[in-house]
Amino acid sequence: MTLKTYLILALALFGTPVFGENKLCPIMVEDEIDEEEVVEFEGKKVYLCCGGCVKKWNKSPKYYIKAMADMLPQFKGMEKQLQLEKVELMAQKFCPVYKDRVVTPDSPSVDFNGKTIFLYSTGAARRWKRDPEGYVEKALESGILPQLPDNKKVKGMTNTVKSTSLKKQ
Repeated sequence: MTLKTYLILALALFGTPVFGENKLCPIMVEDEIDEEEVVEFEGKKVYLCCGGCVKKWNKSPKYYIKAMADMLPQFKGMEKQLQLEKVELMAQKFCPVYKDRVVTPDSPSVDFNGKTIFLYSTGAARRWKRDPEGYVEKALESGILPQLPDNKKVKGMTNTVKSTSLKKQ
């Protein structure tokens, strides 16, 4: 078989090239993309689920690319070009209120027992205030609050970081 035949077969089987665009939103990770909610970054299209995610993406594109690399195949191999080594990830990856939503250092935060907890939005912060202990308990079971000692280790729920020297951790 020729390379062209392999590509045609891959297109027929999978619908997109091997390093095609994302299929799920890299910010609200369980939401399907809306093809009208698209941004272009470094010549690559990134599909998101809503206008809110477009705004969040535009504030921290490199952070999302590094934190959610598996969901953004269009940037595979561009790590050096994008200087992703300069992007410092927080250990916390997801919001404890909306557990399918990615947080960044720019996300709203609250103090809990001397530790900073990042939340997806001001709406999440309002919900948090109603029952912080309940959200912490569920988040620890899900493994999404690595800054707290009782956090379970759940693969993929936290970022791999070189150090925990971030100011807000």
